[in-house]
Amino acid sequence: MKYFWIILFLVALIALVLSVLYLTSRVIKLGVFKKASKNKKWLEILLSLGLIVFVSIVLALLFNVINMGVCMIYLTLIWLICDLVSFIIMKITKPKQKKTYIAGFCAVCITIVYLVGAWITAHNAVCTRYSLDTSKDIGAGIKIAYLADSHVGTTFDGVGFAKQLDKIKKENPDVLFIVGDFADDGTSKEDMLEACKALSEFETKYGIYYVQGNHDGGYYNNSKGYSYEDMVSALEENGVIVLEDEIVTIDNRLTVIGRMDKENKDRMDMDKLTAFLNPNRYIVVLDHQPVDYYSQANSKADLVLSGHTHGGQLFPFNKVGKWTGMNDLVYGHEKRGDVDFVVTSGISDWALKFKSGCKSEYVIINVK
Repeated sequence: MKYFWIILFLVALIALVLSVLYLTSRVIKLGVFKKASKNKKWLEILLSLGLIVFVSIVLALLFNVINMGVCMIYLTLIWLICDLVSFIIMKITKPKQKKTYIAGFCAVCITIVYLVGAWITAHNAVCTRYSLDTSKDIGAGIKIAYLADSHVGTTFDGVGFAKQLDKIKKENPDVLFIVGDFADDGTSKEDMLEACKALSEFETKYGIYYVQGNHDGGYYNNSKGYSYEDMVSALEENGVIVLEDEIVTIDNRLTVIGRMDKENKDRMDMDKLTAFLNPNRYIVVLDHQPVDYYSQANSKADLVLSGHTHGGQLFPFNKVGKWTGMNDLVYGHEKRGDVDFVVTSGISDWALKFKSGCKSEYVIINVK
């Protein structure tokens, strides 16, 4: 995993450098600096490069360096497509005179519209619903609400998290599951405590259950002013049941298994967790990362809920997690044997502030 992120960072860095070079060559074709350079090619190139660097700095200040890179790479990809379309049209129509460089203007406009849409998608969570059937006796049914990847402090703060909960409250679920990455590396103590307080005001028939995600413990930010243990204490003080490779039976008909995150070295195997469970109860597994489907599909589980993938985050890279084998499922519902697997794209976001080809969501599952 460590080497994957190093490789991904290097690829992104190379892509950003190539994007700057390509965009510089395209800006020259717009002719915006032709008069200013007084037909001096080297000066025109320098001015074009300066414009690209200036735009990059503005984007970095507006968002951050990572999201600046996303914007520049998407502009490059869309500009390449526009240039290709323009080249094909020119070959077909064979105009006698060279026209204004329309492809460049189209590329800029399309990129702006695309990224604005991706920003809105990331910052506005919607409800996704699933209806599942079981042969087990669960009475009149169970209405499950679940969310993952709130990363409090990214697309919304602690108060914003409370507003998201207000939307879920209206669904009147029987139980609420929080499946990891409740907080982020940069989540402030104030936002964390505010989000925990909001959970104390969320009433359900069977309670609220939380399992850890890979970001909850923090990767690089040791200046948050609190530890993972402090966050767990705050959750428990506000009525949330924290499960770390633990099992809870609800109303003698529903069993909940909360797994520690995959990156925790002390995490128990699935067969040990389910060895002594009553197979007549409906068994729900909460596991932040969708990576252990083989053992879960061969266990006594009925439903496995995960997050982590953010739905693949950005088109056309949404399926990379599955193609590389990092995730068993990137998004949605899949059935393996008798077990239902559901992966949410998350209610929020982390470092990247855009989502395309996916959405921010909370999930409602009706089991009958």
